[in-house]
Amino acid sequence: MAAPTPDDILPTYERRGPAWVAQRSKSLFERPVLDPFLAHCPGTHILDLGCGGGDPIAKEFVRRGYRVTGVDGARSMVDLFAANLPGERVVHADMRTLSLGERFHGIIAFDSYFHLEPDDQRAMFAVFAAHAAPGAALLLTTGPEAGVAYGTVEGEPVYHASLAPAEYRALFAAHGFTEIAFRPEDPECDYHTVWIARHDGAA
Repeated sequence: MAAPTPDDILPTYERRGPAWVAQRSKSLFERPVLDPFLAHCPGTHILDLGCGGGDPIAKEFVRRGYRVTGVDGARSMVDLFAANLPGERVVHADMRTLSLGERFHGIIAFDSYFHLEPDDQRAMFAVFAAHAAPGAALLLTTGPEAGVAYGTVEGEPVYHASLAPAEYRALFAAHGFTEIAFRPEDPECDYHTVWIARHDGAA
């Protein structure tokens, strides 16, 4: 069987996403990174890129009084998000070409951005900057070092990629972001590699 590619991601989530959402941990192991992310948001409107079904992360934001705009390229995920958070906005769109014409106080791409190929990851920094209000917080999960890896979604293989930490730092700086935290393979967050940054404007 051929190795999965980035082009397989959305079709895979279209097929397998609902079952994956049903069994996904709702324990909020993400809290150790969500807390500092929210602490750096200068307002209450959050853009959730690759939002999936919205549970538990977007639900936790709403529980804390934030408004969430979810974005996902898989229609099945958009439909689940709408069902789980009927009071919040959700957009069916590919994050790589997103242009909402508005800015948010926080942008999060948790377990979604790392499905993009390296060149698309680089290009996403312009999308982040275009949707970031002054002082907005940005949270990303990546790999701990440059490379390609493969995981599974309900038994189907999926592509993951990462740039080197030095390149992410250069991209943050080039697009007006200041690094707040880098937590590689953080045991407090189920061994996810997490970045938090603040948007200070054009570099």
